[in-house]
Amino acid sequence: MLKGKKIVLGVTGGIAVYKAVDLVSRLRKQGCEVRVVMTEHAQKFVTPLTFKEISGNAVATSMWNSNQEFNVEHIALANWADAFLVAPATANILAKMTYGIADDLLSTTLLAAQAPIVVCPAMNTGMYLNAATQENIAKLQSRGITVMPPASGHLACGTSGPGRLPEPQQIVEFMSSFFAGREGDLRGLKVLVTAAGTREPIDPVRFVGNRSSGKMGYAV
Repeated sequence: MLKGKKIVLGVTGGIAVYKAVDLVSRLRKQGCEVRVVMTEHAQKFVTPLTFKEISGNAVATSMWNSNQEFNVEHIALANWADAFLVAPATANILAKMTYGIADDLLSTTLLAAQAPIVVCPAMNTGMYLNAATQENIAKLQSRGITVMPPASGHLACGTSGPGRLPEPQQIVEFMSSFFAGREGDLRGLKVLVTAAGTREPIDPVRFVGNRSSGKMGYAV
């Protein structure tokens, strides 16, 4: 389901950024084309060069950097993508998305996005369970944004509980199911159903037919 898909990966400033490098590699092995957008804080953990080498594409980091490929970068990326994936998605980016704040390249691109958006929350357990974060997640889901629940376990801060970024392979499998579900979605399609017996002429005299009652077509 991922072959040929164009995915914009938003990378925010959480310790789980290191998993995003592996995620890009796995997505490419599935046949995806991946373009990475990094926040300023994400660059404190991993350099853009790392993602550039793994993705095979230039990494977008700022609205103020000149880019020979895109004239208006956030709009171009928004129009290019089949889907947006934010992993890891910090509490900060979730809050920005909830309230429409666009103060950097990633948040601006997400606000302009027409393609479906998937977020993978990753943060301290207390931050994840905080009422504000939970309300933000619920609001995003109500707008049609897909949220992949975080894993539970030992966190970098020393605590244990929900908030871990799922393993890269799990995210790849989630995205595959996500695209499969969308392509199998019949909402909005116009369908013509024929019912009862049919006759297909062989020549002016003979035909091939059946004695269908039409019940199956009516049921469909």
